[in-house]
Amino acid sequence: MKRDFISILDWTTEEIHNNLDFAVELKQQTKEGMCPQLLERKTYVLFFHKPSLRTRLSFEVGIAQLGGTSMVLSEQDFKIGERETVRDVARVMSRYVDGILIRTFSHQLVLDLAKHATVPIVNMLTDFNHPCQVMSDLLTIKEKLGHIDNVRIAYVGDSNNMTNSWLNLAARIPLDLRIATAPETLPDMKLVSEIREIGISTIKVTHCAQEAVDGAEVLYTDVWASMGEKEKLAERELVLKEFQINSSLLKYAEKDALVLHCLPAERGKEITDEVIESTQSVVFDQAENRLHAQKAILVQLEKWRTV
Repeated sequence: MKRDFISILDWTTEEIHNNLDFAVELKQQTKEGMCPQLLERKTYVLFFHKPSLRTRLSFEVGIAQLGGTSMVLSEQDFKIGERETVRDVARVMSRYVDGILIRTFSHQLVLDLAKHATVPIVNMLTDFNHPCQVMSDLLTIKEKLGHIDNVRIAYVGDSNNMTNSWLNLAARIPLDLRIATAPETLPDMKLVSEIREIGISTIKVTHCAQEAVDGAEVLYTDVWASMGEKEKLAERELVLKEFQINSSLLKYAEKDALVLHCLPAERGKEITDEVIESTQSVVFDQAENRLHAQKAILVQLEKWRTV
């Protein structure tokens, strides 16, 4: 049965846990030079509306390690929704490939592709959420802390697609999630209310970074102006200057708290160079884990497709 990975909410709690365990296995096998060829003779298209480093590399390398092949298309190759309808593109691609992976601005575009495609759709990033990244973050936390349930995590800075991804995750995995941001950069409070009503996690939204970080096991941040919003950077720097992860703020967290950043980082803005290069930073482990978490996602989608 064809299933997609557009949001973390597409999968159950059990499926998320099982997939993380599988990612751990794949990572170990890969390190030992024995990555199983589970996508042999499978072909994937990677469709990019946004520039990419980690996303493109991790998916292309991961597919190759699993024995599959991939091809990259950009907006310059064809104008989806202009030259051809989303419906027609989805149906044509489905006749050629075993999965469609897309990194774009519009979340609705990904939903429309999924509606008409007969092969799995993977959301490599939209302006609304970034589920592949949060699965990689979970894998990193699992490796470092030994568990993912009830982790005390402080998300500090601008509210964006990563904030939404962590909120969605809190509907599947119990978390103590604290979001520290300015009044001008609040997350979608309707989404916050919906996640609170589910009752699995504790969600706090505060305008005090120290309050959010107090006793936290994980500190997380992202750039203050996401791709496509760089014209807002000067404004964000003014309103978010008290929400920088620096050594002073880190003192309020647990002694060995982890520091995560999904990259790219604007060092000296949302996070200092000192912190990102510190022993508490797992930023580059986190980046590496994109490779292994995404391999597990692709293999799982292929298993469901062939059932």
